[in-house]
Amino acid sequence: MSEEKKKIDNRRTIDPAALAVIDRNDRDGQVETAYDRYVKMQPQCNFGRTGVCCRICLQGPCRITKKSSKGVCGAHGYTIVARNLIRAIAGGCGAHADHSRHMFYAIHELVEGKAPDYAIEDPEKLRRVAERLGLTVEGKEDMELLKEVVALAEADFSKMSDEPCKWLETTVVPGRMEVFNKCNIQPRSVHTTIAEVMGQTHMGVDADPVNLIFQGLKTSLADYISMHIATDLSDILFGTPKPVTTEANFGVIDPEMVNIALHGHNPLLSEMIVRVARDMKAEAEAVGAKGVKCLGVCCTGNEVLMRQGVPMLTNFLSQELPIMTGAIDAMVVDVQCIMPGIKAVSECYHTRIITTMSHSKIPGSYHVEFTESRAVEKAREVINLAIEAFKERQGKGVDIPDVKVKVTAGFSMEAMEDLFKAVNPDEPIKVVTDAVDSGQLRGVVLLAGCNNLRVLHDASGAHIIKELAKHNVLLLATGCAAGTAAKLGLMNDEAVEKYAGEGLKAFYKTLNDANQEKLKEKLPLVFHMGSCVDNSRAHDFTTALARQWDVDVPKVPFVASAPEAMSEKAISIGSGCVTLGIPTHVGVVPEVTGSALVNGIALQIAEDVFGGYFIWEEDLEKSVEKILGALDERTWKLKIHQQTAEKFETALSAGW
Repeated sequence: MSEEKKKIDNRRTIDPAALAVIDRNDRDGQVETAYDRYVKMQPQCNFGRTGVCCRICLQGPCRITKKSSKGVCGAHGYTIVARNLIRAIAGGCGAHADHSRHMFYAIHELVEGKAPDYAIEDPEKLRRVAERLGLTVEGKEDMELLKEVVALAEADFSKMSDEPCKWLETTVVPGRMEVFNKCNIQPRSVHTTIAEVMGQTHMGVDADPVNLIFQGLKTSLADYISMHIATDLSDILFGTPKPVTTEANFGVIDPEMVNIALHGHNPLLSEMIVRVARDMKAEAEAVGAKGVKCLGVCCTGNEVLMRQGVPMLTNFLSQELPIMTGAIDAMVVDVQCIMPGIKAVSECYHTRIITTMSHSKIPGSYHVEFTESRAVEKAREVINLAIEAFKERQGKGVDIPDVKVKVTAGFSMEAMEDLFKAVNPDEPIKVVTDAVDSGQLRGVVLLAGCNNLRVLHDASGAHIIKELAKHNVLLLATGCAAGTAAKLGLMNDEAVEKYAGEGLKAFYKTLNDANQEKLKEKLPLVFHMGSCVDNSRAHDFTTALARQWDVDVPKVPFVASAPEAMSEKAISIGSGCVTLGIPTHVGVVPEVTGSALVNGIALQIAEDVFGGYFIWEEDLEKSVEKILGALDERTWKLKIHQQTAEKFETALSAGW
């Protein structure tokens, strides 16, 4: 076999900056990255990929084959697949609950007077949340009201009673709650539901795949509750995002600055680092730097991008590569989606990996234990470590790909409504429903989820965005899918001119003209709504459309797409979308195909019960066709039902 054929093809990305670093590394042969490790891992286990490998008890692992159709205990393949699936949903819910719980704890400490470095940055959001939860707002001080909100959040996390969780029943349309009650999947609380899943999937408990899946869908609603609490509390504590313009990709690194990459998912410390960094210019100048520059990676990057305008460096898969420019002085990590491989890469450079959470450590890294009571002090400690690393960088070469693009982000639900109010002050969301009813817009699509080397990094999301825009689809994005759009130049007004269809362009022109006194930049092709937990904002957008049309969500022409789904969080988010009534495209087929029964429930039966369903499709052209087909089916049905209701002077049909 020739050397050419033996060479590992690790160029599994379309990001030009990432490719530049990979190619240079291939020439020098210094560092192993995720792109190399994926190729070395081939072929991967097909039993695991299809979900028919069981490791729940110590008699296994058991794998289902033609020779052996059951596990040692007698569990069928459908039981094994269903158990694995809902344990993954529980894992995703646990991750979001962890994020949400940290936000809850910080605000609880603020209420108790034990977090002096934090404050209520958005009292208006506090009052909106309190009113939505049914609290009396009049005559109450902010801290008093916040204490009541915290008490309700604590109940949704841990109560054992059967009354509905406040963050569920107050954020969905009544039709959804009726379905949840009918199917007995309304969560008692977040933590209780996670415990139920782990108990139900223990060896020798539930063997019924349908019953298991319904428990998984209950857990996906607990995940939704966790996300919504995290978003609301983050906005109260740090401010609700408004449109902000900055830049993205590796070219945002400044070799003359102390460069700090903020990575993970929790904004508690990263927000403080960004604020304190502005006050530590003198300390940086003392070692020869121009100042301190913060850069975002993954969802912590999305958090500080949305609120502080911090440049976006990259998304999940290429997190090791910025270190390889030689110009990142510290990578500060909190929780979730942090590759242990960043430490090995950093050992070839001067970069300091700094962990900050007691339950998320990497051997050999620096550790600065974050505490709410000493947030500013801890932020200064982190920045000082980065400044020390900058001193070590002097005299060493750096190689930064000259790739960066303009990004306009910061589109919370409140920011979106503010844009629409400039056109229709009384019924802002009607701006969107009217555009769909008239045919100007084909519908709305949320791009969400992670990165995954089973497909070409960033290619799926970029292709789907461009094609849907051409077909006049209004585009929202969160998480690493938003990172794809940001760093590839799809999150600015130039992309509107380049890719949008005539209807979408006209829709944007209406918004830009109405908001020209407020907007510093014209609106982008894709609306960045935030981090993974901020999928709750996109759900609120869907609910607002349903309320405006006076229908349940399964009638709304709204589709979610996870082109590069990877983590357990993606599984829980996607399952929640289906449960909430949304067709959900997934561009990496999950580990359920080993059971025709479980796979059929996800693809077909779910629609009959909940109105939402999964679309597994890795082919990019077919993905676009199926997403557009799902939008068109709903738009057509909605129009027919509207015409029928008008003709017979009756209420709109509740069915879908």
